[in-house]
Amino acid sequence: MSGNEAGILEIEGNQIPVSHPDKILWPKLKISKLLYLQKLTVLAPFLLPYCKNRYLTIIRFPNGVQGKSFYQKNAPHPLPPYVKTAEKEGVEYIHLDSLSTLLWLGNLAALEFHASFEYIGGDEPAEWVFDIDPSDEEEPRLMEAVAIIGETLETMGITSIPKTSGATGVQIIIPIQTGHTFEELRKAGHFVSEYLVEKYPHLFTIERLIKNRGNKIYIDYIQHGLGKSIAAPYTPRAREDATVSTPLLWEEVKQNINPKLFNLLTIEARLADKGDLISTMEKQDLSRILKIIK
Repeated sequence: MSGNEAGILEIEGNQIPVSHPDKILWPKLKISKLLYLQKLTVLAPFLLPYCKNRYLTIIRFPNGVQGKSFYQKNAPHPLPPYVKTAEKEGVEYIHLDSLSTLLWLGNLAALEFHASFEYIGGDEPAEWVFDIDPSDEEEPRLMEAVAIIGETLETMGITSIPKTSGATGVQIIIPIQTGHTFEELRKAGHFVSEYLVEKYPHLFTIERLIKNRGNKIYIDYIQHGLGKSIAAPYTPRAREDATVSTPLLWEEVKQNINPKLFNLLTIEARLADKGDLISTMEKQDLSRILKIIK
């Protein structure tokens, strides 16, 4: 397949159309649509588990990251027979459960994949998440702040794992067992966040309005809720450096690692070396902690 001629990929017994394979989606790194589809194939075993059985929101950039974009929740029609959907509150979401569907979306220039916090058909949280969002694009204290949050959770008996958002922030993920509610975790998130703001008032804030945050780092515990979504682990991001949302070791956080190191051109080596760090963690029962906080 070359030039701007349309082509067909044979994947899982399905035919995936590819239009304009040489179209450049990330100009800075010269990543074409065809190269992007190749990288999605590498990411698929890691990305799909965090999108499967979730309601999917995609962000499409038909002319690459420097062009216009739009969010899409409703599945575009007509749909290929291999693309599954899941309905919720009148929205027909795409169910991203296969490489075929992933590459089909890649051909549509879906450059970001955001997964719901709940599973399809359920209303319990699949995990617990803190979204750590710096007020400034370049925040030298970010990893220091993330390390402090991780250590605070650890003192509470809560094991967590950080991941780069792929944009400016970091998300802290806590795999959990079933039986917890979003409301319980929101109250716990408020408790932890308020403690951090009181102990480190010059570093953290829980102020919702950006204009009132100054240069503080925002701990967003409210975003974790029913019907909301997160940039899925291992999703590419539509940033000029083609970054990928990547789980980190806590040692890397303490070493102030640069999130821009992880992009579509480097992620394959990272995954070959580290594998999926999230999948190695045991799901936690938070009942005791939640009871104490309550």
